Order: sequence, then structure tokens, then C-alpha cells
Amino acid sequence: MSTWRPIRRTPAWLAWMPGWLRTSMKWLLWTGVIGGTLGLMVALFYFSKASRFDLAEVAKMPAHTAIYDRNGKEMGSGGPNSRRLITRADIPNFLVNALRAREDARFFEHSGVDVRGLARAAVENVKRGGMAQGASTLSMQLARNTFEIREKSINRKLLEIALTLRLESRYSKDEILANYLNRIYFGAGCHGIEQAARTYFGKQTSQLNEAESAMLVGIIRGPHIFSPFRNLDAAREQQSQTLARMKAMGLINDADVARVKAMPIKLVPQEQRGAERSYALEAIQKELQTILDDVDIRDGGLTVRSTLDAGWQTRLETDLSESLRNIEQSKGWEYPTHEKHQQGAEPQYLQCAAVTLETKTGAILALVGGRDYLDSRYDRTIGARRDLGSAFSPWVAAAAAERGRLVLPGKPVQTGRQIGPKETIRIAKRCGITGPFLETEDLFRGSAAATPLELATGLATLGNAGQRPKPYLIQSITAPDGKVLYTAAPSTTPAIGKQAAKEAADLLDKESGTRVQAGATGSGRDAWLARLGPKGSTAIWVGFDDPQRIAPAKQLDSVLDDLAQRLGN
Repeated sequence: MSTWRPIRRTPAWLAWMPGWLRTSMKWLLWTGVIGGTLGLMVALFYFSKASRFDLAEVAKMPAHTAIYDRNGKEMGSGGPNSRRLITRADIPNFLVNALRAREDARFFEHSGVDVRGLARAAVENVKRGGMAQGASTLSMQLARNTFEIREKSINRKLLEIALTLRLESRYSKDEILANYLNRIYFGAGCHGIEQAARTYFGKQTSQLNEAESAMLVGIIRGPHIFSPFRNLDAAREQQSQTLARMKAMGLINDADVARVKAMPIKLVPQEQRGAERSYALEAIQKELQTILDDVDIRDGGLTVRSTLDAGWQTRLETDLSESLRNIEQSKGWEYPTHEKHQQGAEPQYLQCAAVTLETKTGAILALVGGRDYLDSRYDRTIGARRDLGSAFSPWVAAAAAERGRLVLPGKPVQTGRQIGPKETIRIAKRCGITGPFLETEDLFRGSAAATPLELATGLATLGNAGQRPKPYLIQSITAPDGKVLYTAAPSTTPAIGKQAAKEAADLLDKESGTRVQAGATGSGRDAWLARLGPKGSTAIWVGFDDPQRIAPAKQLDSVLDDLAQRLGN
């Protein structure tokens, strides 16, 4: 049998190579073919995944944040609902250059993916053994923020790159720039550059000066910790770093840096920052901003489940308004409507504040910060610090009982003398009432000040067997995809003994299962109603913003009794 085969001749262009080199070249060639094939397959796979995303979402207004009460009733919207979209024409050129310098120097040159930056980041990540750097361009950040691609992994980065290339083929650079600034989070509940400009500086994006532009760009990397409202010094430092990068790129010179740094930063005053429709919604928004900062939540379209009971909130507001009108009618006073205020009338009129806490948890069931939110955004539940008068007597009793002394019902001075003012003050502070206090026997007659929120907390402490609850307004925060981002963890602090709390609570008049303490201060300038129900602890204050006598004690007591009966039914 013949085994003859034709002799394969080595091509002339390879004949000069030694055998080992020809073998190496062959392996390199096959490796390149296989690698290229695998690379093409990977690219096709990720472009296929990327094709499932709707690029029209990039230019859409992100969903607003909806706020609900504890029973699922929608109460309003959070700050992101006030977002406004801007276009490239609205963005100052200085802000664009600042953004390039700080976030993406080659934005107008690359095709969405900065290959040089990726290479540098890859080397650094290999050195550190993880995904420490991502070399994300503005386009990549826009893709990530739009489609919520968050986890740090090679899979996420490859999908992000594929999405970015699609995005760059769909939108112009100016559109990408505007959409990026419309979406990113700037702290203080601000989603998008327009809301940030209005919230921080009270102006439109197109009106931002160079100092404000550099500061807003500077806080992008840490919107929570660098928010000017939270830490102006840190925001100024980020502004300086942005200007330094601009100078290093040759976009500005030393004189420009000095000039911009010398510009004053005028933030919107605290009392003008709220844009809600009620005291309760504004309080929720403030707590929401704190949680977003602390938990580092930057998403929009959130669902916020509050602790409020919308039914009780409405009832408290209605009954308070009716009781105050009764006082005004008996005195011949006319309550000035919002329209009259708009016409320039600024008379004094009776104000009020009320808080109801869920006794065992501290969850706020209702919050009324004043008579009319449209006329005054000042939240008196935390700002009206007034003498308690006879409403302080339960804590005189609590201090005496805590030290094993006799509690003499109806005799707070005699009860307090057994332990003295200092010990009474110490116990009151443990229950959440912070004063100031008069360190004489007048303390036992009610010369101790508190806010309505503090009084409600003190009441809840008595009703919760001496455990002081921490008040809170937000139960949970949920992302648009249903993922729970935050859940409140109610907390209590031991304040006084169980028996002392019971004896103090028993001093409150009992009627229909509810304990009530009502009365005015000796000056007649403040009236308080303390109500400790089976589940909730309510503190109500009535008075004038500029203290003055309200009404004779007997007349005021009858109004407070009427209010107590309304709330008890």
C-alpha cells in the first residue's frame, strides 16, 4: 500500500524564518482569529442586550416622587416633581467648560467611550484587584442614570458601553449634555440642573454666574456631602477644585480663578426653600432630603410611604380651625384671609400648632405647623417654644415618683418641693422636654418651655411606660422598580421607670379612655392641650406669634375643653 503524499513547500516569504518563529506566528494567527471571533460574539451579545432599551427614555422627564400616608392615600409630591427640562441654549458656556474639566475633558472628541481613559482605568483596576475606577464619560453616565445600571462589574460596564454607543448614534453632543444635566442629582432633593439652580440660588440655569456654575459642577461627585445647604465650606472647596482643573486645561487663567472665587455665593434663605402645600408635606420633604443624603439615594420616581394618617390630619386641622374661630368670635376679632394678606394687611391673629405621635413608636400621625401655610411657612411644631404652665405638672409628678416621693394630685408645688428644681429639670429633659427652665419654685407652676413636638414626645414617654420614642415621618422609600431603598427602624430610649410614668400619666384627667390636660399659662399668653389617647399622644398650642394675652382663663379653658371633646369623639 502506498503512503505517498505531496511535499508541502514553505512559502518564500516564510522560508527565511526559523521553525520556532514560524510556529509562534501560526499560534498568534490562530489566537487572533479565535480572539476576534469571541470578541465579535461578545459585542453582538451586548449590542443585542442594549437594543432592548428604549433610547427615547433618555430625553424624557424623570418620574416625580409620590408621597402617601400610612394607609396608601396619596398626599402630594416631593421636590423632584418640580423638575424643568433645559436645552443646550439654557446652559452657560462657562458651566459647559467646568463640566468638561471636572468630568469628561474629551467629551467633544470621543465617540461616547474614552478608550484612553478605559485603558488607564483597566490598568489601575488590575493593580488594585477590583473595579476601583470606571473611566465613565458623560455619555456613559447618562446611559447609566437613565436605565439604572448600578452594580460594579465587567458585565455592567460592557452593557453600559454598548448602550453608550447606541446613545451617541441617536443624540447630538449638545443633546447629550443637556439630558445629562437634566437627570443627575445635585443634593437637597434636586434632580436636574434647573431645579438645583432654583433651589440653591433662586434663579434659572441660564442666569447662573461663573461662581455658581463652578460650585454646582463641583458637587456632582458628592451631591449629599457637598450640598451648599449642608456644608457650604465643602461646596466652596469643590468649586476651587473645579476652577483648578479648568486652569490646568487652559480654559481660564489665574486672574479668572481669583475673580470667580471672589464672587459672593448667595443661597436661598431657609424660610424660602420650601415649595410644598402644607406644613406636613414640607416636614416630610425635609426628612426625605436628610434620608436621601444619609443613605445616598439619587434615584427619582420614588414612592414615599409616610407615617401620617390623612384622616386624623384632616380632623385635627378642621377642629383646630373651628376652635380658634370660636375664640376670635367671642373676642370680636376678624381672622384675616389669605386674600387680605395679599392686599398688604398684616394684622396679628391667633396661631396654633399640633403634633400627634404614635405613642409606642414615635411615628408622626399628624402635624399642623400653623394656621395658614400660604401666609406663613414657619413650622411652629418645632419653632414655637413657649411656657407650658399647668401642662408641665405631669413631669413634676414624674420626677417625684421617679425618686420615690409622694405625688400630690393638684399640688405641683408641694410635689416638686420634695426633690427640687434641678432634679425635676433632669427628669423632664430625659422625657424630651428641653426647656429653658426657671430654676426656682416657679418651675413647678409651669415656668418651663417646650415646643409642641417636645410636649408630644414627653406625653408619649409617659404613655409608653417610660420609654421615650424618637419622632419620625417616613416609613419607607421605594424605587420605581419596586425595590425598597429605605425602611424606618423605630427607636426608643429609656427615660424614667414604668411606675413613675404611670403615676404621672394618671394625673391627666380621664374621660372615655383618653387622658387630657388643658390649661393656659399664668400670663394667659399661651394655651396648651395635652391629650394621651389609647394609641396617640397629641400636643396642641394656641397663641400669638408675638406673645400677648389671648382671653380670660375661664373663657380659654372652655374653648380648650370643647376642642378636647371634639378630638375625643
